[in-house]
This record gives sequence, structure tokens and C-alpha cells, in this order.
Amino acid sequence: MIGFLVWLVGVICCIWCIKDVWSKNNVDTLIKIILTIALLAFSWIGLAVYYFIIKDRI
Repeated sequence: MIGFLVWLVGVICCIWCIKDVWSKNNVDTLIKIILTIALLAFSWIGLAVYYFIIKDRI
């Protein structure tokens, strides 16, 4: 049950980050695609990288 909740939180956060990335107009489409793939493939690591490094730059 705990594993499912961790997975569910990860999926919700990934969807939120992907929506945030694609709503930015000043970001190149290639970067949007790379970030989307990274968030889907490496969910928790991708979320941490997005939050601490990328979020402030885009």
C-alpha cells in the first residue's frame, strides 16, 4: 500500500512538472521534449533535478 502511494505521488508530480514545462513559451521545443522524457523515465530523480535546477531557469 505504501509503495502504491509513493508511486501515485510520483505520477502526480511528474504530470504537474510536464504541464509546467509545456506551458512555458520561452523554452525551445527540443528542451521540452527532453525534459518530458527525463521526467517520465526517471521520475523521482527527474523531479528533483527539475525542482532544484531547472525550475528557476525556465
